[in-house]
Amino acid sequence: MAEKILAPLAGKIAAVKIKAGDKVEEDDDALVIEAMKMETEVFVPCDGTVKEVLVKVGDKVEEDDVLAVIE
Repeated sequence: MAEKILAPLAGKIAAVKIKAGDKVEEDDDALVIEAMKMETEVFVPCDGTVKEVLVKVGDKVEEDDVLAVIE
């Protein structure tokens, strides 16, 4: 079953640390969102393989947007 990585807040993607095909473990760093000059790490919610990454550096996201899919 696919698990989604959701944006915890609105902001701009400052870094993408995963790519499709990567094997990941729960709590690995996945992305960084910058909001109000502060950076927030976004972590992988479960063990699995990255199916797709839906954002790139510079993209603006809203809270609860899907950033990536893990299966």
